Amino acid sequence: MRRVISLWLPTFAIDRINHRAYGKSQANPSDKMIDKPLATITCTHGGQRITAVNSVAQAVGIVPKQSLADARTLYPSLTVHQADPTADLKALNILREICERYTPWVAIDTFDNTPSNVSLWNTGLWLNITGCAHLFGSEEALLEDLFYLLKNIGYQARAGLASTPGAAWALARYKTDPQTKRWFISNTNEDIRNCIAELPMKGLRLECDIIEGLERMGLLSIGDLYRIPRAPITRRFGKSVLHRLDQALGDLEESLSPQRGRSTFSKYLAFIDPIGRREDIEAALNRLVVSLCTDLEQANQGARRLVLTLYRVDKSTGKVQISTSQPRRDPTHLSMLFREKLEIIDPGLGIDAIVLSASETNPLKVRQTGLNINSIAEQTENVIKLLDRLVGRLGSDNVTRLEPVERHLPELASREVSTASIPSGVKQDWGGPTHCPSRPLQLLVHPLRIDVIAEIPDGPPFLFYWQNHQRRVIAAEGPERITPEWWLIRGNMWKTKPLNNDVRDYYRIEDKDGKRYWLYREGLYYPDNHPTWYIHGFFT
Repeated sequence: MRRVISLWLPTFAIDRINHRAYGKSQANPSDKMIDKPLATITCTHGGQRITAVNSVAQAVGIVPKQSLADARTLYPSLTVHQADPTADLKALNILREICERYTPWVAIDTFDNTPSNVSLWNTGLWLNITGCAHLFGSEEALLEDLFYLLKNIGYQARAGLASTPGAAWALARYKTDPQTKRWFISNTNEDIRNCIAELPMKGLRLECDIIEGLERMGLLSIGDLYRIPRAPITRRFGKSVLHRLDQALGDLEESLSPQRGRSTFSKYLAFIDPIGRREDIEAALNRLVVSLCTDLEQANQGARRLVLTLYRVDKSTGKVQISTSQPRRDPTHLSMLFREKLEIIDPGLGIDAIVLSASETNPLKVRQTGLNINSIAEQTENVIKLLDRLVGRLGSDNVTRLEPVERHLPELASREVSTASIPSGVKQDWGGPTHCPSRPLQLLVHPLRIDVIAEIPDGPPFLFYWQNHQRRVIAAEGPERITPEWWLIRGNMWKTKPLNNDVRDYYRIEDKDGKRYWLYREGLYYPDNHPTWYIHGFFT
């Protein structure tokens, strides 16, 4: 039987502000802000209006959608804060992730039929706990644990638990009390009909004008709809009234979709008894990785970033994240990357649930490799695995690769980027024609000026001085001329030098000791101008 919790957070926006102002916990009722009327406001065309209030403000008659002027009339010293829907949604998403310790199926309740004459702000969450309650002993024990968690965080809440989302939603809002009964449980499908019969029509999640029309007809409670023919209701108000009623009673299926951030690949594992030994954590991790990689393979996807979330017994969470330079779904490789980080995990008093999710994925199709184990594909695979391990140990910013840049000057023809930025499907080489002139294995970031003697002005070096030693040249190849980047005529390089001074003639030379160098002459010979020589790199 399906079991759904509707978790209602009637003062969520206010609780978030208190949480920000006073720290992580508002369980201590002595804070002065909690005892004062507090509201959030937003600017509209009709002026400033109330968007959310706390229970103290509700008690003096201040309600959402009321104008600030009217609210000040009721309570002149009302404390107000500017509404921040973006921050509210961010905090609600964080709470949604926290509640995944009870079930992997958690979603934000987006319904809001708040009329101007009631003090409701329908922020809430859906939790499908089907098959999860036994891990906590019972549904009652699960709810106790959930409300203990919310109290420690600082959120006021009420909840309804039933076999249909519609019934759970109505029970949370109209069958509970913030002081004496914070949640209500409907145990069976047959029990729903009696549980919601006395609840107001607002419990069916109908639009405000429909609710007002039903009340004018004398239909004040949900049970009033049981005793009248369905056809007149449909003709008068459309299908929505009976549609919502059937959903609440279980006669019509209502589907809800869980929200798991950006990740669509996620695996959840809960434990009857908390675990803390590294061997147990590794075994659970390996099980989740294999299952997740199977899903990735079926979808022709590979993981670029994986997040392991651990839910501890003391309600805290821990996270371990790994990233790969290329899309991966090799369970052995991914498990190894996680194992190298398990030593930083603090199990605390024990871990009772873990979630593994792929927060970033890219397409990855099956690739045919050669039979030769020394093939280029095999070597590339080994390099990628090494990169992943280095990134895991040193951080993505400390492991870089060269990316080509369309520039003439060799020192500007590439740049360092993080290996994590390699896009899916990128070529393993830069390509290009095979007759390109060779380049040195080691390239100096900044060319160094040297003294050179040449037999003729435009010829290759005969000898040069490097590191206080005279190097005699026995072989030279060149010149390879690299001209200025004419499209950068407005650049700094042409503001201070004549055009010809930027022409470079490169030579690949070898000295009498067998060492090979990459030298260039900058500029051309003409009257009153003597080019300068630089060393730019070293060959093997």
